[in-house]
Amino acid sequence: MVLAKLMQMIETQIVALSATISNASDIAEWLDASLVRSTWRPVPLSEGVYLDGTIDFENLETNQRSTKNVPRTHKEELADVVCDTLDENGQVLVFVSSRKSTISMAKRFAPSLRKYLSEDSLSHLIKIAKKIGSRPSAPEISKTLGKLIASGVAFHHAGLDNQERALVEDAFKENLLKVLVATPTLAAGVNLPARRVIIRDYRRFEQNRGSYPIPILEYKQMAGRAGRPKYDKYGEAVLIARTEHEKDALVDHYILSEPEEIFSKLKSQSALRFHLLAAIATELTNNRKEVDELISNTFFASNNEQQKIDHHVSSAIEFLNDGQLIETTSSDLYTATALGKRASRLYIDPQTAIMFRDILSQSETHTIFGMLHMICHAPDQPVTYVSRSEIEDTEVFIEDHFKELMIEPPDELDTGYTEFLGEVKTARILQEWISETTEKDITDRYNVGMGDVHRFVQSAEWLIYAASEITRITDNPGHIPSLQGLRSRLKYGVRSDILELVGLRGIGRVRGRMLHNQGLFNLTELYRVPIEELARIPTIGTTMAESIKKQLGVEVKSTSAHIEPVEETDDFDSIQTLLEDFTSE
Repeated sequence: MVLAKLMQMIETQIVALSATISNASDIAEWLDASLVRSTWRPVPLSEGVYLDGTIDFENLETNQRSTKNVPRTHKEELADVVCDTLDENGQVLVFVSSRKSTISMAKRFAPSLRKYLSEDSLSHLIKIAKKIGSRPSAPEISKTLGKLIASGVAFHHAGLDNQERALVEDAFKENLLKVLVATPTLAAGVNLPARRVIIRDYRRFEQNRGSYPIPILEYKQMAGRAGRPKYDKYGEAVLIARTEHEKDALVDHYILSEPEEIFSKLKSQSALRFHLLAAIATELTNNRKEVDELISNTFFASNNEQQKIDHHVSSAIEFLNDGQLIETTSSDLYTATALGKRASRLYIDPQTAIMFRDILSQSETHTIFGMLHMICHAPDQPVTYVSRSEIEDTEVFIEDHFKELMIEPPDELDTGYTEFLGEVKTARILQEWISETTEKDITDRYNVGMGDVHRFVQSAEWLIYAASEITRITDNPGHIPSLQGLRSRLKYGVRSDILELVGLRGIGRVRGRMLHNQGLFNLTELYRVPIEELARIPTIGTTMAESIKKQLGVEVKSTSAHIEPVEETDDFDSIQTLLEDFTSE
């Protein structure tokens, strides 16, 4: 829709690039552009299938076939395919379908990789490992990752926090890590090429869908990571087969086939409503004729029949009208209401804006959990899923907190019931976060990663702000103070009693609670406490004490007595023996 707006408003030059789109001619026709195709690749790519000690390759550029024998030297067959590349000084990227598999496969590879690490590389990897897993309060997954890194292998998925992902990615780019086991999200978002890419799992399991083969487009994205420019003369993408029949099927379906055609996201009513509201709120379109002209410039319109387009647009306009996000005048002009304008400026789903308005206008009182669950019910909020083992516990929690819920639970037989359980679980995670539950306890208790928690928190913080803005313009200002307080608690992950303290630069949930436990409840008391006494508080030290005083406007004189902060530490010397640890598992 953004391109459609540009094409309608100004004459502009558009350059569209893709490595995997199969219907590029359709895109070119829509953009009225010249299509330029090129099969050139900086590093030649061979795609193949491994079966019983042999990889049969296809080079689609040269139409040549080749076979490579892989020596069987490990109990784990996949380790043979990995070490075959490491023996030639290459790196390996292994794609598996689940987070659990990334960890288990990395553990299996670990004992085989020590001989590929120089002393210098090992020293660097141990330093990286200490940054990740040395705190006793670190989540178990972080400690596992740290130990694995020190043996030259790591796992990568969206559950890791940003720092962990960055450290892993940098170590792989610098050729310190020899093997990286990842979920397919890595192929779509991060440029981490390797000599050989192994796609172990070509099927994926989803709770509401079961097991199904991944799209060809996704395979091509993973295979496209093979071959490091400037370092490799070739790249290899290898699928894993268990039978001759499966091998033939993989070659036909993934290697020799074209990726699926892409289609416009405006096919979704949710996406169309969002963009139409934005167009009306900004007065880009003021009536149905102008809406139709805008839609005619979209890729959606170029690929669908006019009757289907008209019905699709009419349904979206009707939704916006019924939700009082826009109004249609007697002369058939569209204007955005105050709610519609605010929803568009907040960049939230129109359905979210309607839900916030309706729920908060009906409820005069609410609990913290009730508001958190309302946020998790919004279409914009990412939520986790509930495993079978968690269903009973989640249902008991719903029964115990039924009166707090601002959204009535669906019937167990309804299609939305599973999603509802996920919303409740996510709301519980957010409540643990603002209750100062440790990262380790949250991740262990709810089987999520800190990357997930941070993603939930970041989105919820924005939606809480959006809810407060909507109440501001819908005559429900009584909710604003509690929403604003909840937003601050989400931002810092704290209880309300230390909000004033964590507003200081460098003071987070751990230091804030430590200061509070020492009887320093507010900024006035921090101002009065002697700097030497402040520095002796665990986790503070001289440097942080001076920073706090300066932020409070106190003139700080340099002192010769420098006190280091007492941080949580761990004996990480045992990391040297991790190979034996993994071997014995």
